[in-house]
Amino acid sequence: MPPKKWPAEDKLGPVIDAFPEPVFVIDAETHALAFNGAARALAPTLRIGEPLSRSLRSPDMLDAAMRVLAGGKAEKASWVERLPLERWFEAHIAPIHFAGYETAAMISMRDLTEAHRVERMRVDFVANASHELRTPLASLLGFVETLQGPAKNDPAARDRFLSIMREQAQRMARLVDDLLSLSRIEQHMHVRPAESVDFTMLVAHIVDTLTPMAEENDIPLALDLEPNVIVPGDRDELARIVENLVENAIKYGRCEGAPRPIELNLARKGVYAVFSVRDHGPGVAQEHIPRLTERFYRVDAGKSRAKGGTGLGLAIVKHIVLRHRGRLGIESGLGAGSLFRVTLPAVDAALQHASK
Repeated sequence: MPPKKWPAEDKLGPVIDAFPEPVFVIDAETHALAFNGAARALAPTLRIGEPLSRSLRSPDMLDAAMRVLAGGKAEKASWVERLPLERWFEAHIAPIHFAGYETAAMISMRDLTEAHRVERMRVDFVANASHELRTPLASLLGFVETLQGPAKNDPAARDRFLSIMREQAQRMARLVDDLLSLSRIEQHMHVRPAESVDFTMLVAHIVDTLTPMAEENDIPLALDLEPNVIVPGDRDELARIVENLVENAIKYGRCEGAPRPIELNLARKGVYAVFSVRDHGPGVAQEHIPRLTERFYRVDAGKSRAKGGTGLGLAIVKHIVLRHRGRLGIESGLGAGSLFRVTLPAVDAALQHASK
């Protein structure tokens, strides 16, 4: 008498639908007996009674499933999906036995994509940070050896080398400061700042402190600030947004010929405060824009280092904006200048007026 077919779809359907991860139930020949909604999203073409291999092309996972179905113990197998996007999964395959029914197995999938991306980001971050620190360290060591040797009694060389060593040490200090700032911001990403900050006065104050830098670079600053724009936030972090964006515009936003002003605009638009910085410099090619806020990403690494950049300024801006539940927009093009727009929630105008 042939074994009774297991009505798995009826028996296990409501159970496996409660799982947030993809879950498949297969028979002794790896045909699909049941699967939940998450599994259907992962393998949309799979149908009940079809071989799992038609939809999930993972030889390691299917081999492990065959061993389990042949009487083996539960196993784990890794699976990487390359298309349309790279995703990592860990599959746990366990046998299921019911009296009077044929052997089957349950496959539960854990999506490890985010964990892999975070780990890759951490590795890249450490590698980049090490590289950025190694360069000024090598310069300092080289100049120290020169001063202790061939240039020991050369006052002119000593003064020149000490000046360069000071610049390299300052570069390292800026890098360490930016790394620590980024780390502190990331630690508090889940905590939304609630202090009321007069963003208009803050922008005006930061612009005052940066005016000498702009004058030194022969770039005028044009302000259009709506008064009394109040936002909930951390004052120091909001100041860092303004500092980084305006400094970047001063350093890299100078146009050829007669200087055109950097335009700073702050206005309240509905329930949001919108702060923008526009320069009329050389601009950035479209392919670079999505990566501008990555750590240590530079369009022109040599120019950035020459101007004292650490490659972390826009990454810091992005993280601060996200912590304040805002948005950062970037528009640019070669020869068209650049526009950086920060949109933040604003304090309700009625509440603001009532509190005065």
